[in-house]
Amino acid sequence: MLSTDRAVTWLGRPGKDERLCPQIILGLHELCLVKPVDDEDWYMGSLNEDGSVDYWSAYGSFYEALRGL
Repeated sequence: MLSTDRAVTWLGRPGKDERLCPQIILGLHELCLVKPVDDEDWYMGSLNEDGSVDYWSAYGSFYEALRGL
């Protein structure tokens, strides 16, 4: 588990990025899974060198997110 004290950004359409408030962040080398505070979905993305996280894929359950790795 990684600290939730970091910038977490959902990369939507160009110019439509959205910040997420993470409840849980699981780091797996350069990939991460995030569970936001007010959302049942899990998001997959990359851990950047500065510690921030950019997400590009959403999954309806933790099981689906793990399979997506």
